[in-house]
Amino acid sequence: MLPTRRDVIAGLCSTLFEWLPGCNRATPKPVTITYMDPEWSHDRSQRRFNSEGLLRQFEKETGIKVKHLPAPETSEGQLKLTQELLAEKDTPDVLGIDVIWSGLLDDALLDLRPFFSSELSASDSDLVKSYTVNNRLVAIPYRPYVGVLLYRTDLLTKYGYHTPPQTWPELERMAFRIQQGERAAGEKDFWGFVWPGAADECLTCLALEWQVSEGGGRIIEANRTISVNNENAIRAWQRAARWIGWISPPGITAYEEWDSINHFQNSGKAAFGRGWTSDYFLTNPAKSMIDGEVGVTSVPSGGLAVGTLGGFGIGISKGSKHQREAIALVRFLLHQESALEAASTGAKLPTGAEVYRLPTVLKAYSRSISASQPVGERIVSRPSTVVGRNYDDVSHAYAQAVHSVLTRKKSARVAAAELEAELERITGFVKGPAEPTETRISNLK
Repeated sequence: MLPTRRDVIAGLCSTLFEWLPGCNRATPKPVTITYMDPEWSHDRSQRRFNSEGLLRQFEKETGIKVKHLPAPETSEGQLKLTQELLAEKDTPDVLGIDVIWSGLLDDALLDLRPFFSSELSASDSDLVKSYTVNNRLVAIPYRPYVGVLLYRTDLLTKYGYHTPPQTWPELERMAFRIQQGERAAGEKDFWGFVWPGAADECLTCLALEWQVSEGGGRIIEANRTISVNNENAIRAWQRAARWIGWISPPGITAYEEWDSINHFQNSGKAAFGRGWTSDYFLTNPAKSMIDGEVGVTSVPSGGLAVGTLGGFGIGISKGSKHQREAIALVRFLLHQESALEAASTGAKLPTGAEVYRLPTVLKAYSRSISASQPVGERIVSRPSTVVGRNYDDVSHAYAQAVHSVLTRKKSARVAAAELEAELERITGFVKGPAEPTETRISNLK
């Protein structure tokens, strides 16, 4: 019996099922991947909409749906949630990975090196090292941040200052004078300098800047020696303790990062604030009540100007059920970021923004400021790649020790000696001197 026309059509539909549309075949449901992006979770500025817009553009170009997942406010909370989610069966597909998490999360993250050879060739080698564990690239460098000093341009002009402070003594003098003047004018709760002083990761970043700028070492050196119990580190901690109640609020030791931001930018009650920035943040500044009156410069120096390296890379969970789609999203985001940097290089900052002596890691803008300005700060990395899975304990011990000095519960000398012993116990490393500057600092150019 010869096949009927209906039989032939049915056979063709069966044979060509994978690529021929129609034939009563149901439209497949779009793949949805999840993306946990700590930046997006707490940004209420235009940047939040820009981030959403990028994802919608990706969806339009690829047909892959992306769902943003919220993250806690603090770095500690973000790490804890990330660890919990990576242990779940339905793990997030794409995750923002803090620069200090690589050694803590490496077993749960996909090695990205085989998929991003061209992107890696254009990345700074020191940034790539920050996300490399046992020769596995567990995240792709995405948005490096660096510690900076924020300053009120209007107040500097009002009090006759033409440039922001470049050293800690200059900061102290300027902060105190502006504070006195503003209080005399009726702003009784005005302060000279605000910063996050609570005993957490932010304090580790700040105290590392204070310590390294005085030649006191970077907590754990690259040669696996401990450098905290020395005269330079002790002097840096003592100086910061003197700020409290003088140019910084008595309650500064309870300030989280957002408390400091609110005090400086949202209430306008401080002359200077320690913050973070990146090329992306400079391109897309947040709005505040002092919009157009905020400048950005490198962190003041002791004998050396340094800013702590921060920011996020992008990682993919080993347990992701949609790794191909996740890789496509990461590649898309990296290409968009490269286009942003290329467009920003040499361009003017948004109206009202002012920069001076920018950190060298800010490629788009540090190279376009006046050649007559001093060179911007260099970058110091926290010792996360040196201590690996012990980093969380090391950072906690360090922040607690510095905090005990700031709250005057311990003298700087006692705290440094006790911290040295605690770090020996945690890491098994021996104490030693700070390494020379040229090996201690990562100069990201």
